[in-house]
Formats: sequence, structure tokens, C-alpha cells
Amino acid sequence: MKKSLIIIITIFAACTGAKQNPAEEKVPVTVAKAEQKNVPLQIRAIGTVQPFSTVAVRALVGGELKRVWFREGDNVRKGQMLFTIDPRPHQAALQQSQANLARDEANQRNAESEAARYAGLVKKDYVTKEEYERMTSGAEAAKATVAADKAAVENARLQLEYCNIAAPIDGRTGSLMVHAGNIVHANDTNPLVTINQVTPTYVQFAIPESQLDDVRASGGVGVPVAAAPQSGGAAIAIGKLSFIDNAVDATTGTITLKGLFANENRALWPGQFVTVAMTLEERPNAVVVPSQAVQTGQRGQYVYVVKQDSSVEMRPVKVAESVNQQAIIASGVAPGETVVTDGQLRLTPKSHVDVKNAL
Repeated sequence: MKKSLIIIITIFAACTGAKQNPAEEKVPVTVAKAEQKNVPLQIRAIGTVQPFSTVAVRALVGGELKRVWFREGDNVRKGQMLFTIDPRPHQAALQQSQANLARDEANQRNAESEAARYAGLVKKDYVTKEEYERMTSGAEAAKATVAADKAAVENARLQLEYCNIAAPIDGRTGSLMVHAGNIVHANDTNPLVTINQVTPTYVQFAIPESQLDDVRASGGVGVPVAAAPQSGGAAIAIGKLSFIDNAVDATTGTITLKGLFANENRALWPGQFVTVAMTLEERPNAVVVPSQAVQTGQRGQYVYVVKQDSSVEMRPVKVAESVNQQAIIASGVAPGETVVTDGQLRLTPKSHVDVKNAL
């Protein structure tokens, strides 16, 4: 009987002890190290690639399009032949103008000769002064006619030159709108082809007016600008800020800017949407943690710092800036300390943690 009583007391004591000292449960969390590094302060926006220049090539004379010297989508150089319009009607017009000039030059020589002869006769009173003035007027009229003929010849020669259409800029051709055999007219509404100059090229974007002072303070035009795919990833082109609009758009509260990119590898294409990162300055030796590590409470912003014994400390911090999903910590965290980035909702100042993975 005594033996049974001793066993019961022992079991009861063991159970009582288990209740008094329960096993502490650790909270699973994700952590990251606070790093010290140089951090670029950037303004990010969505931009649109625009050609450096665009030329809509149109015919300046009418006629049959005899030949197209390129394939649509080709890269062309300034001065390269693009189109030839049938030159024969314009050659005939030039020849006619030259013939008219030759005829009227002969008439001018005759009129001037008559005027010179009458100048001698009027001195001897063989002809009246009125007859002499009529001759000199005829000579002046013949001279004016020759001048008009020369202008007509130059115009005809120019029209003939317009039959050969060359590329006005370096660039890439778009869709061919008119093919050989069609009749074209001077200054048609639709161009024969459009050429875009893509090296260099622009990226146009807009920023809130509140950031304009930061851009101007950093130097304005000339600030480095990087362009990356809108889907994400590394920058595909590096350029410089080349344009700041002269007014803020009152309807959107934004101001338009442009970055100029050499684009020698043609990574940027007109009409493409890209993510623009404009670097205003670089903050050296900044302490950074992932932005998700920073929490906001009634007393301000704080982070949970993991100690060597897996316990945590809720520590207030001052965030100077947030850049690219990283928070620059002005005070509160030292480089190398471990902060919790996920799982903060289950933590208390007395919690212990089970680190699942480190960022």
C-alpha cells in the first residue's frame, strides 16, 4: 500500500513540475543582415522610348514611281538613294525652259543693239526722243524676260533633281507606303516612308513636381539616367538627363523630362516602355536593411533585432530614405546585426525565434 502511494505521489509531482515549466515555443521567422554600403539615391519612373528625330519622306514632284532602292526596315545613311520618280517629263520641261531662254537671249541682244543704234541717231536728231525711249524700254523688257527664263530653267532643273529622293538622315525605315509603278503627287498626305533615327535616342518620362527641386539641386541636365526593361532586370542602357520641360502640367502635377542615350547597340526601340532610374546622388557607407524589416507602431518605426541566444529586441529606428525596397537606417541598427524581415506579427520582446532562412 505504501509503495503504491509513493508511486502516485511521484507521478503527481512529475506532472506538476511539467506544468510549472512548460517548454517555450520558438517563433519561425525570416531574417537578414544589416549592411553598410554606398547607396545611390534615385528617382524611378516609367518612360517611353522616342526617336532622336523622325522624318516623313514625301515626294516634291508628281509622276510614276519607277524604283524603290531599299527594303522596308532597312537601316539607311544620310544621302542614300531611296526612290526614283520618272524623270522624263521633267527632263522635257527643262529642255523647253532652256530653249525659251536661248530664244529670249537672242531677242535681248537684238533689242540692246537697236537701242544702241538709236542712241547715236537721237544725238543727230535723225529719230525722235520718244522713238529712242521706246527702243531702250524694249531692251529692258527683253532683259527682264531673260531673267525670268533663267529662273524657269533653275526651277525645271530643281524639279528634275526632286525625281531622285535621298535619305535626309541616318536611321531605320518603317513600312513602305507606296511601291514602284504607282503614281505619286507632290506633298501627298501619306508619306512614302518614315525614317526614325534611333542612335542616339530619347526616353521621355514624368516625375511629380515635388521631386523637381531634388533634380535641380543635383545638377539638372547631365544627371545619370538608366533604362531597364519594364518587366524588371538590370539596366540595358545608360544615358544622361537632357531636357527638363519649362512648365509643370497642372492637370497631373508632373513635369516632363527626357534622357538622351547613345543606344549604339539599339537595346532601346521607339515606342518601348522602360523603367527609368535617375541617380541624383550617392550616399556613402549607409546602413541598409530590407524595407519589410521596418514596422510602424504607436511610438514610431521599429525593427526586431535577433540576438545570439535567439531572443529578439524591439528597437526603435529612424529611416532616412527608402530606395529599391531597402531602408536606409539613420540610427537604431548597426552593420552586421540581424533583423527580422518576416514573422513580426507573432513576436513579443520576450520571444525566441527559429530562423528559417536568411536573406
